[in-house]
Amino acid sequence: MTLEEIGAHIAIRQTIHSYNIAGDSRNAELFCTQFADDAVFEFADAPPLPGFHHVGIEAIRKMAANWIQFPVTDPKLTPVSFIRHNITTCRVELTGSDTAKAKTYAFVVTDIGPDHAVNYTDDFVHRDGRWLFAHRRIVLDWRHPGSVFPPMPR
Repeated sequence: MTLEEIGAHIAIRQTIHSYNIAGDSRNAELFCTQFADDAVFEFADAPPLPGFHHVGIEAIRKMAANWIQFPVTDPKLTPVSFIRHNITTCRVELTGSDTAKAKTYAFVVTDIGPDHAVNYTDDFVHRDGRWLFAHRRIVLDWRHPGSVFPPMPR
């Protein structure tokens, strides 16, 4: 692996980590800066949670603005004071000079302990000196029956 390739791997992981830190802290601005302007962001249907499919940065911004409320205060849900996405396995593959793919596993801890587990399938593009999500697809692998996360609107 060349030094340039090592640098790309590190920068791609930085994007993945920044996404999770932004989501955990409900920082919608930082969250959205991890995506290319024409990105696709989707969550596969996983009953009882409906999926979503957003195309373009404006659609992603609108979605992020809806989850900015933190901590969760809905009386029908378990109160949550913290959320932490924990990245476990992450495999990055450079597919071109300005494109890459990644497969990443994560589990999420909240006030109830282990809350849910997901896997991310990502396509990246290198634009303006940064590696950004071109397409992020989330698949729910497991969800605790007492998960603090409600079904999300489409």
